[in-house]
Amino acid sequence: MALGVHSEIGKLRKVIIHRPGLEHARLTPSNAEELLFDDVLWVKKAKDEHDAFAEVMRERGVEVYHAEHLLAEAIVKPEVKDWACEYILNEREVGITAAQRAREWVQTADPTLVAEFLIGGITRADVARNVGLEWESADPTSMLLPPLPNFLFQRDPSCWIYDGVTLNPMTKPARKPETMIMEIIYRFHPMFAAEQFPVWLGGADENWGRAHVEGGDVQPIGNGSVMIGMGERTTPQAVQWIARALFRAGSARQVLAVHLPKSRSYMHLDTVITMCDRDLVTMFPPVIAGARTWAIRPGQSADELVIEEQRGTLPEHMARALGVKNMRVIETGGDTFEAEREQWDDGNNVVALEP
Repeated sequence: MALGVHSEIGKLRKVIIHRPGLEHARLTPSNAEELLFDDVLWVKKAKDEHDAFAEVMRERGVEVYHAEHLLAEAIVKPEVKDWACEYILNEREVGITAAQRAREWVQTADPTLVAEFLIGGITRADVARNVGLEWESADPTSMLLPPLPNFLFQRDPSCWIYDGVTLNPMTKPARKPETMIMEIIYRFHPMFAAEQFPVWLGGADENWGRAHVEGGDVQPIGNGSVMIGMGERTTPQAVQWIARALFRAGSARQVLAVHLPKSRSYMHLDTVITMCDRDLVTMFPPVIAGARTWAIRPGQSADELVIEEQRGTLPEHMARALGVKNMRVIETGGDTFEAEREQWDDGNNVVALEP
């Protein structure tokens, strides 16, 4: 079966997730904000809950793959070790001496351990010998390679849109290594290396400027349409690039670009609206009710985009795109105070395992 995601609610057959790990054990009140977390986790409980989440999917017939395992399986190859050293453990990121030592370590260490530390970060205490000025000037808990606690959110660093994938150039520098890890998996892991699929946007070989996108803003809703939020984390530059790439390949017929407030509370489109069934959404009305939406469609030439602002509500635009009479709406639960609390706790962010 060809790889791809053709709707938000079709039967999910394969999924990549990431179990909480070393990177979450290294979250503290003093570094959480820098690492884009609002609080520290009870790591043991988080692991238990994540295992239960994975088991629910397996019980529904979903093949569940852990990103950390895929990374470890890919990094056994010499060319993958070289790629990781060039892009993640290079001199600009870890320092001149440390980059040399890192290359030696990656070449000889157990791939499972390498994968764990690439995600979990490397402290001074993890390194047994002097690896340069960064090591000399650090205290025992200083991060020579920062941890990636947001790697838990596997929807963000890459996203499948119909028959291709994006390697997302994310807005926040703290998250950029997550995309590189997914690029290793999609480039080199045997499950993907033998497959042919387009990359709509992204890749470490190119500077993507202000074309930023995170997968939480991207929803291939089906019937040739894609819905992409433009708020705190995704820019119009990226939306147009993705639209053009999809249209050139004939993989989509329109993109609905949804303007969101630039607020951490609504950092992604999937925090305020997601699909539960072919004609059903859950949404947070205070944001969605006033959201401006533009339809982007292919023009006469391969590079021409026709952009038209839409009248009406987002559920109405979705209904037209999906060819249904109207979208049923489940609003965020509770009174005004409860609804705001529920939205903050991702009450509108669901993943449908099937219709």
